Amino acid sequence: MIDLHMHTFFSDGGLIPSELVYRAKYKGYSAMAITDHIDFSNMDFVIPKISKAAKILTENYGIDVFAGAELTYVPPKLIKEAVAECRKLGARIIVVHGETIVETVPPETNIYAVEAGIDILAHPGHLSFEEASVAAKNGVKIEITTRKGHSATNKEVAEIALKAGAKIVLNTDTHTPENILTPELIEKTLSEAGLTADYYRTMQKNSLEIISKYK
Repeated sequence: MIDLHMHTFFSDGGLIPSELVYRAKYKGYSAMAITDHIDFSNMDFVIPKISKAAKILTENYGIDVFAGAELTYVPPKLIKEAVAECRKLGARIIVVHGETIVETVPPETNIYAVEAGIDILAHPGHLSFEEASVAAKNGVKIEITTRKGHSATNKEVAEIALKAGAKIVLNTDTHTPENILTPELIEKTLSEAGLTADYYRTMQKNSLEIISKYK
């Protein structure tokens, strides 16, 4: 299993990186990204800490751990600048907190995100065909999420993304141990999104496309 959207106590997650990684390995993960919430105020602190942890844990726990970041509530016109700064600081997997229907995310976050060279647009809410088309053109993956609330638009997101030719990935947006993937959770989430259980292989392939750039 691969999960490229997970949080630790460096933002609002409940676990330190070592425990999160080991719990994921125990559940059968082969690769994961730690993508704590960041903006311009904390990226210079969080990303180097996660990068150090990712290196140590990859070497010692036999699971590929990638340092990442979830740009969250960054003013849309500054997302491209924020992405560049994150890359300089060592972030490999860059996720943007999309326009989920359960939070008041700044309008136009989705479109500025898919134009900015990110890896994954997370829980994009009412994804538009234009946004999905730009994502497809720029190689940005669209997230189908297991997370309660954000997942309410999964079926809509999957339909629009696939229609536009954008590739989709499955992530958890993990904050607590209970959020970590299981086969049962994968099957349930795909079913509710109108996707077959077999489609998970395609989603893993799409995730591998992302991490292959950074291994």
